[in-house]
Amino acid sequence: MGVSVLSIIYIIGAVTFIAGLKMMSDPASARKGNIIAGLGMLAAIIGTIFLYQNEDGSLLKNHIWIFGGILIGSVIGVLAAKKVKMTAMPEMVSLFNGLGGASATLISLVEFNHLSDLNFPAESATPGIMAILFAGIILGNITFSGSMIAWGKLSGRVKDFAFKGQHILNILLLVISIALSVYITSNLQGANTTILFYTVFLLSLVYGIFFVFPIGGADMPVVISLLNSLSGLSAACGGFLYDNKVVFTGGILVGAAGTILTVLMCKAMNRSLTNVLIGSFGGSKAAGDKKEQGSYKEISLNDSAVVMSYASKVMIVPGYGLAVAQAQHTCHELQKMLEAKGVEIKYAIHPVAGRMPGHMNVLLAEADVSYDKLIEMEQANEEFPAVDVVLILGANDVVNPAAKSDPSSPIYGMPILDVGLAKNVIVVKRSMKPGYAGIENDLFFQPKTSMLFGDAKKVLQDLVGEIKSL
Repeated sequence: MGVSVLSIIYIIGAVTFIAGLKMMSDPASARKGNIIAGLGMLAAIIGTIFLYQNEDGSLLKNHIWIFGGILIGSVIGVLAAKKVKMTAMPEMVSLFNGLGGASATLISLVEFNHLSDLNFPAESATPGIMAILFAGIILGNITFSGSMIAWGKLSGRVKDFAFKGQHILNILLLVISIALSVYITSNLQGANTTILFYTVFLLSLVYGIFFVFPIGGADMPVVISLLNSLSGLSAACGGFLYDNKVVFTGGILVGAAGTILTVLMCKAMNRSLTNVLIGSFGGSKAAGDKKEQGSYKEISLNDSAVVMSYASKVMIVPGYGLAVAQAQHTCHELQKMLEAKGVEIKYAIHPVAGRMPGHMNVLLAEADVSYDKLIEMEQANEEFPAVDVVLILGANDVVNPAAKSDPSSPIYGMPILDVGLAKNVIVVKRSMKPGYAGIENDLFFQPKTSMLFGDAKKVLQDLVGEIKSL
């Protein structure tokens, strides 16, 4: 009876995953979808602990160890989620991706050692099982080590690193790992099976490191999305190994969603995934490319307040600088104040703005900005000619006209927000330093553009004060 009840729980869990993922596609229901999926996972975990039966019909034991691990992990997770700042959210996503990959790797590692202790019985160590086991090891290790490097790069602890022939080395590491996996599977009784297995383990870890090292700053959102997909696929391998439908379903959903998101983000950048992985857009080479620019002009707080207060339509373009300054709430206050004066306010969101997919959407949602105010790049570009003022808050590469006008630029061909079509452009940033991709922005030197230097939160607070006094 326990097995049949557990099967029903797994089915319910799988349904909640699908329903939750569907609800997360709409910001209005995303929180509820997250809760529903979480409850489904909780039911699956509790059901497994108390209802799963071993081959001899016995139930799981060691409940103290199981619940001890759950308690420790839950406390760490809650504290991390409570304390993480919005600017550090991309790093946390990378860290979670990495831990997911590490979990999948440990499952495959434990299962290999179990089969090794049994001397790889033919009925258990089938070619299919071994293929899934090695897939879990390779994908899990790539996800883990690659995500740790991504975490380091996003937090500023790790710099871009590349050398001549690195991509060839990467390919060799991956090919050798797969070749050794095939060899081990066909020679399980060999004397060096364990040594070769751990060689695959080590090579896949090293591959993950070199896989992410050369990726440039502007491509990091794509890489995070790709690593998220790999974490799901590696988890699905664990579901295969233990014939656990709910783990398999959850892994496949994450893998599929991450893959689709990666493809969409590459499309938004007008680049292929191969180009992202090999091109190193935004890396150190791009940062060194500089050219002579004209002069830029500054605008005062009072003039900015007057221009926006008497405008009919203002479009706000948020970027990572807004997140760094934790200025989303002040930005919402500015929005409400301008709307009280009859100004129409919208937010133009570029697909790869920020450091991770959906970064700006989450940032503004935290400040209770209505989702109806957020418009995608295509719609925003249609509306820019009718916009009186574009207020750019810490965005850089996603508004750089070099993507359309300069064939020599590393971002040439990448779709951008055509803010230059508006009547006036005000750029709020700390200095004239290039953005995360290390590329000079031609927009800052155009006649329509005025620079308003300073921390985004302080500038917005001062703007609010100026508008109140008008």
